Amino acid sequence: MDSQQKLDITSLGLDVSGVLIPLVYLIVCVVGLAGNSLVIYVVLCHSVSESVTNVYIFNLALADELFMLGLPFLAAQNALSYWPFGSFMCRLVMAVDAINQFTSIFCLTVMSVDRYLAVVHPGKSSKWRTARVAKAVSATVWVISSVVVLPVVVFSEVPEGMNTCHIKWPEPASVWKAGFIVYTAALGFFGPLLVICLCYLLIVVKIRSTGRKVRALTAKRKHSERRVTRMVVAVVAVFVLCWLPFYVLNIINVTCTLPDEPSLFGIYFLVVVLPYANSCANPIIYGFLSYRFKQGFRRAILRPSRRVQNQDIMEKWSARGTWTNQEPFLFATPEQ
Repeated sequence: MDSQQKLDITSLGLDVSGVLIPLVYLIVCVVGLAGNSLVIYVVLCHSVSESVTNVYIFNLALADELFMLGLPFLAAQNALSYWPFGSFMCRLVMAVDAINQFTSIFCLTVMSVDRYLAVVHPGKSSKWRTARVAKAVSATVWVISSVVVLPVVVFSEVPEGMNTCHIKWPEPASVWKAGFIVYTAALGFFGPLLVICLCYLLIVVKIRSTGRKVRALTAKRKHSERRVTRMVVAVVAVFVLCWLPFYVLNIINVTCTLPDEPSLFGIYFLVVVLPYANSCANPIIYGFLSYRFKQGFRRAILRPSRRVQNQDIMEKWSARGTWTNQEPFLFATPEQ
């Protein structure tokens, strides 16, 4: 994420920036760290097996966790009205923030493709959908993200006499800035959104077409289809809600100067916070809605005696129908 754009936006409305904004940033940071730490803990310590989905959820949670680490620095700059950490930390924080922003989004995209393969082409994709391949894909995602954000690493600095951490573009600065915004919007939002929507659309079509081949759908199956459809809508809606305003506002800022009106300050601030809020929502959407993750979560929090008492029940639920022989369908509920 371009921190210069963040700082330009959050510099408006100075009456509340010293207290309210840092407080909100820190709250979002704590919630995001807690949720993603729980996901990482469950995946590493309480998973039944090393599944493809678990590999992707782990990398998504790790990227979101590291993405949250930039918020305390952003909060400090808003509270102090200057960057107190020096040029090296400016470049480091900007680089870590940008890398994990793109890694998080790319992980969401890869997970969508993985779900598409598992549901629409379960037989053909079975030899590719292994934990080893998922690890290789995840490593590639991290490398690609690091390459994509090289301009941030190269041009981030604290200029003399300014005491702010931002990207200082070479001349012509306006052309570089516009090109970078278009570049990040295409790779970090519109491209991934197209892939995510296409994958989930094909998943829903597959579910409904399979259902129509059955003469009489049971009430449970109909409920399962509706549940999956709602889940898909939630995934896409949260992604669009959290990222679209940020990129739209930055694209507008390229063509015209944003008005410095106190009445609009709340909108600017919300646009900056929403991408971080997406990293708070990811553990819920991609973790707690996963049947296997919920099993691991139960094992992590239940007392040993209760684990024994519930073991038979959980095994019965685990044995119910799935779409593939590797893991439950989509995020995946036992009904499916």
